[in-house]
Amino acid sequence: MKDELDLSECYSYEEILNAVRDWTEYYNTERYQWDLARLSPVEYYQYLTTGIYPLLNPKAKGENNQSEASL
Repeated sequence: MKDELDLSECYSYEEILNAVRDWTEYYNTERYQWDLARLSPVEYYQYLTTGIYPLLNPKAKGENNQSEASL
């Protein structure tokens, strides 16, 4: 956090608090972690609790798998 968050423009406690809250929100919801299966911490928690990996793209409409086509 100390390497990524620039507080040089903050002059009051409220500004610092808002900057830290914004950075924490970004870190937990948008910043992807390689060690967490390339997911943000919130996405990784959802993946662990539901078993659904959010980065898998659903097939396009009308697209068939090879295994489906051979059946």
